[in-house]
Amino acid sequence: MMRPLTFLTLAAVASAAQADGRDVDYQVGDEPFTGYFAPAADEARGTVLIIHDWDGLTGYERRRAEMLAEQGYDAFAVDLYGRGNRPAETAARKAETARLYDDRERMRALTLGGLAEARAQGAATPTVVMGYCFGGAVVLELARSGAAENVHGYATFHGGLATPQGQGYGPDTPPILVAHGGADEAIPMEDVVALSRQLEEAGVDYEIDIYSGAPHVFTVFDTDRYQAQADEKSWSAFREFLDEVL
Repeated sequence: MMRPLTFLTLAAVASAAQADGRDVDYQVGDEPFTGYFAPAADEARGTVLIIHDWDGLTGYERRRAEMLAEQGYDAFAVDLYGRGNRPAETAARKAETARLYDDRERMRALTLGGLAEARAQGAATPTVVMGYCFGGAVVLELARSGAAENVHGYATFHGGLATPQGQGYGPDTPPILVAHGGADEAIPMEDVVALSRQLEEAGVDYEIDIYSGAPHVFTVFDTDRYQAQADEKSWSAFREFLDEVL
């Protein structure tokens, strides 16, 4: 059963969330990064690892982390670009994502490095990995690799869904939740169908939710693409997912 939506909009809930988290400087190998850790107020029900969009770890991921902390989860937002690297221009953002798309081993290593730091900060071991846009593609990269221990599920919001040639999903892949906008012109519906077929063939437990009229980036507050209804419904579905797998 779906959770009932509250009378407050999700954007209002996000704005009201207590900023009790902290920036965390850490290293992967000899490279410096800065993540963000928002611990649950009481005993955590699990951990949510958040993978950022193409602009790097910003206030958006921090707000989502705080929302999750208030819901009883430890939340750690990973930094995949490096300390202080938060590209503002489109060309720079494309360059940063291309660097990781072209080096999948590095992409996975940096994600696992963030997960290791989350646990070093005391985050609960059972984990769900979630991400937005570029971060959603990273989530599925990690899911295909099977390299993350004690991960109970993966979730992607308006993320890249294509599977690189030579990769695939194993039958032991934890459950996957996909939130996709019906009006998303960046991620074609053909990719949604192809992913569904791949997961069916692999025997992976998955759910794909498509939200009518929702464009790409429909969950990002304070933008002209934000769609409150799709954001609220997808967040409710994500909370259901967390309840089920953690």
